[in-house]
Amino acid sequence: MASLRLDDQLCFGLYSASRAVTSLYRVVLEDLDLTYPQYLVMLALWERDHRLVKELGTELNLDSGTLSPLLKRLESAGVVERVRQADDERSVRISLTEAGEALRAKAKGIPDVIGTAMALDEAGIARMRAELDRLTESVNAYREAFSPAG
Repeated sequence: MASLRLDDQLCFGLYSASRAVTSLYRVVLEDLDLTYPQYLVMLALWERDHRLVKELGTELNLDSGTLSPLLKRLESAGVVERVRQADDERSVRISLTEAGEALRAKAKGIPDVIGTAMALDEAGIARMRAELDRLTESVNAYREAFSPAG
């Protein structure tokens, strides 16, 4: 019989770990004047610039109601620019500015800081990432199988 003790719940362990990690990011990102969600946007743009908002939302698993305010704040900070597409005014392309590109150099050491805090080397990070990806895929597949159609 499964235990209903809080300390036995995997969900609580994941929740606690997530809060600890995002709290660390909050401290580490202060020098860049970015929040954790803004940092995720910047990571995606540093990887591939000139993206449509819809593409960013899909990659980051964020809806437009969450992503749009993030992008507005990043634009106000001068690190991205938003340009409506001439052929479809509903589509907005996000691009890094020079300041946004320069911010990448300041962020270079962040993954090492996080890895050190987690007591993980590169191989440990790769294993953890693979396990989290597997977990996410499994849970999403299970949830979709039992979601009501519609």
